[in-house]
Amino acid sequence: MTASRRRFSQEFKDELCQEVITPSNTIKDVAVAVAVAYGVGPGTLRNWLVKYRDAHGGTETELAIDERARLKELEWENSELRAETAFLKKTHFAREQRQ
Repeated sequence: MTASRRRFSQEFKDELCQEVITPSNTIKDVAVAVAVAYGVGPGTLRNWLVKYRDAHGGTETELAIDERARLKELEWENSELRAETAFLKKTHFAREQRQ
């Protein structure tokens, strides 16, 4: 006995894609919740999202100059903090080894 393949309308697919893209939560969390709620496999929904973004030109808008500058500043700060955290972990580990 083989399971019949379900068919979904393009409107249904587009609505699910919009539900995943528009919230402020991470896309992954929302996509899993939407897939479970509507009984659609996560891989299937992922494929629909790719096609939806291709058809609708994506969802991300171009950043303004001040936003790019702020993003670059935050990326630099993030890398500095990561380096500092790694250094502190190493020194703490070395101190633990000496005791």
